[in-house]
Amino acid sequence: MTETDTPAADIGTATGLYRTGQPIADTKAPPGPIGDRWNRRKFEAKLVNPANRRKLSVIIVGTGLAGASAGATLAEAGYQVTSFCYQDSPRRAHSIAAQGGINAAKNYKADGDSVYRLFYDTVKGGDFRSRESNVYRLAEVSANIIDQCVAQGVPFAREYGGLLDNRSFGGVQVSRTFYARGQTGQQLLIGAYQALERQIAEGRLQMYTRHEMLELVVVDGRARGVIVRDMVTGEIETHLADAVVLASGGYGNVYYLSTNAMGCNVTATWRAHRQGAYFGNPCFTQIHPTCIPVAGEHQSKLTLMSESLRNDGRIWVPKRREDCEKNPREIAEQDRDYYLERIYPSFGNLVPRDIASRQAKNVCDEGRGVGPLVGDFRRGVYLDFTDALKRMSADAVAEKYGNLLDMYQQITGENPYEVPMRIYPAVHYTMGGLWVDYDLQSNIPGLFVTGEANFSDHGANRLGASALMQGLADGYFVLPNTIREYLASGPYAPVSADAPEVVSAREAVQGRIRKLLSINGSRTVDSFHRELGNIMWEYCGMERSEEGLLKGIDLIRGLRDEFWRNVRVLGLNEELNQALEKAGRVADFLELGELMCIDALHRRESCGGHFRAESQTDDGEALRHDDQYAYVAAWEFHQDFEGDRNGEAPLSPVLHKEQLVYEYVELKQRSYK
Repeated sequence: MTETDTPAADIGTATGLYRTGQPIADTKAPPGPIGDRWNRRKFEAKLVNPANRRKLSVIIVGTGLAGASAGATLAEAGYQVTSFCYQDSPRRAHSIAAQGGINAAKNYKADGDSVYRLFYDTVKGGDFRSRESNVYRLAEVSANIIDQCVAQGVPFAREYGGLLDNRSFGGVQVSRTFYARGQTGQQLLIGAYQALERQIAEGRLQMYTRHEMLELVVVDGRARGVIVRDMVTGEIETHLADAVVLASGGYGNVYYLSTNAMGCNVTATWRAHRQGAYFGNPCFTQIHPTCIPVAGEHQSKLTLMSESLRNDGRIWVPKRREDCEKNPREIAEQDRDYYLERIYPSFGNLVPRDIASRQAKNVCDEGRGVGPLVGDFRRGVYLDFTDALKRMSADAVAEKYGNLLDMYQQITGENPYEVPMRIYPAVHYTMGGLWVDYDLQSNIPGLFVTGEANFSDHGANRLGASALMQGLADGYFVLPNTIREYLASGPYAPVSADAPEVVSAREAVQGRIRKLLSINGSRTVDSFHRELGNIMWEYCGMERSEEGLLKGIDLIRGLRDEFWRNVRVLGLNEELNQALEKAGRVADFLELGELMCIDALHRRESCGGHFRAESQTDDGEALRHDDQYAYVAAWEFHQDFEGDRNGEAPLSPVLHKEQLVYEYVELKQRSYK
């Protein structure tokens, strides 16, 4: 093993990058047998009678699967719900882009699946860095999600006899993934959207589209509202409620190039973080192994190819460097290296995403990558359907994957039925997010966080097809049962729009906008975002090291300093101004990027998507240090000087540790061999 000992002095604390605060704990998860905890919590949570629900108000930010399902469920229960999204319709939430499927422990294939096996696979897949209680609950309610969605009319794929079909995803040896060809996210979101629209039509939910949350309002230590900007008129609005729910998604766009929609951002959660909400495990980023490779400097995003393709496609590269420029159809079978099947015979091409991504990087670093040169490097491996086409026929392949293969052909100009697809890892999902307890409540009372916006269920690596599962589990089944414990103590004392805390939050937003518009520098917002993305990918991407992370932190600090001196934002606030929208988001990404590097620097172990070069086994696998790092890193916002509204100051966050206790799963090094 290359590294087994941690230096006596932690470089982060030694250099003043951060300091350690008081430990924290999740006090909401009930004790007792893990299979009884969720039912016990639901029973113990206080109830709110129907008449009182009409007096209670909830704000929900985001209308993806987590936000739409929560909004529909809470409004149907009788609460006053107000929802916000920055898109022109809730149907444009990024959940619509999910492709391959949604997990559920129904054991339709009778291949040994169970709630416990889904629980175990998820904890193991996350490299033992997630809470047992949360993950078991997720597995437990997964079956309910499928029943809910079928009742809504979601057109899941079915077998010849009419039963719902399943397929496999990475990190498991059973078939538990329900799917609708390669459009699962779209179909599920339409189901949740229909439920949301029904509540809008009934007058129980007020929907604000083209509105972006720019600040959280905290009064007397409780989350009581949000400050939003009407993205069409520029009007700054105040909205107040008894509780706030953030369902605003992940922050993968900090890397600039990612599979996320261009509008995906961290602003909602980062503004809450600046108000005191802890940020959990920000460095845990998922690199998806099955994406269309970078083609050049002109790109502004990358395209996902569903992991489901690894069910029938085989991944390989040439054994010899000199064959990399050949037409793949001219490379003989004996000259191909099916490296995942060779290294991991038990799981083959269906190893978890972090492992598949790292091995793709390794073979490309060896000079055996395929495809065109981008700079002086070939970033690509083959995903080959030749064997599947022989076994299944082209029509059968098209029935399962046709829209994905058509999309690939339209983007690349290559026919995947005739020539192997080329794929390469890309930033996709973020396992980090705002810290929440078992009730999905942050450390700020009244602020709840659901879906990808929280950190809670996936540890250091998310198994494929579990994002849709978590989003709908949180929105339909978990949050409605836990938020009532908080709301039962309401209605809370009304907050005036003239209250000092509200005025201060509003003035902070207005001051930030004035600052961005007044700098009048010489660089575009996109140029700063692209440079930040390059720094993040190089120093906090697929492989991290102490030297690289320290350099990355310095580069980000310098870039942020230049941003606030030299960014150029044209136009006015009182109009549709996409440059202004981007500027605010990139300003938050610049701070988040620094925290991600600090978090990655402090965690001197490799686990899941976080791979420290100093901590690996002799054969290059991730090496955890459970005796030192079996905890959630929950970061409290802090800067080097007070009064900084715009983010120019370096961060000096406070680390709070929540120890992870494993009663039902044995901690051991992952093996998929």
